[in-house]
Amino acid sequence: MALMSLEDYRSFEHVGAKHEVVFIGRSNVGKSTLMRELVRVKVRTGRRPGVTQRPNYYQCGDLLITDMPGYGYMKGVDYKKQHRIRDLIVKYFEDNAPRIVCAVQVVDAKSFTEVVDRWDGRGEVPIDIELFEFLKDLNIPVIVAVNKMDNIYDEEKNMVLDDIALRLGFSPPWTNWLDRIAPITARKGDVEHLRKLLKDRLRAIKRQDLASCFS
Repeated sequence: MALMSLEDYRSFEHVGAKHEVVFIGRSNVGKSTLMRELVRVKVRTGRRPGVTQRPNYYQCGDLLITDMPGYGYMKGVDYKKQHRIRDLIVKYFEDNAPRIVCAVQVVDAKSFTEVVDRWDGRGEVPIDIELFEFLKDLNIPVIVAVNKMDNIYDEEKNMVLDDIALRLGFSPPWTNWLDRIAPITARKGDVEHLRKLLKDRLRAIKRQDLASCFS
């Protein structure tokens, strides 16, 4: 088992994987840190947005676990390159949807509502909402990993999670959607709810043997 950085997603076809789990979200929401916690491999991370600019792959048997670049704005990355990366991501999902067991869409618990409101205020579709709807349109099952929950006061957590659920089209309370929404804090290793959901998805396709990829 090894982590592989490929120069181009087209090289993906050289990887003999039957199933795939993809981590996706806006830049700097903690995707790479989360993947490192879940699969126990060394993944390049950084404090500034835009560190991951091409897919990183981890192969476990015939399961491919993919850490996608940030979807949308990346600070310090040329505007045209941002759009090329976004187009690459879109085409990647379109080309590989049939084998994607699920997509883990990572969002920032503290900034999600603020970012969505800012985009709505400009009359634009927020990136997080656009991405979620795009994945649904491709019939890819989505688990929403609400990261950085440690930045939310305990008494406000349910309210924040209810608001995120509502904006993504889930009727509150968020606890009605425990199979699709996972509050986590990746940098502190608090990812057990998400780990269980990923294993459940693999069991659902009768691939219990792959559950150990997330042990």
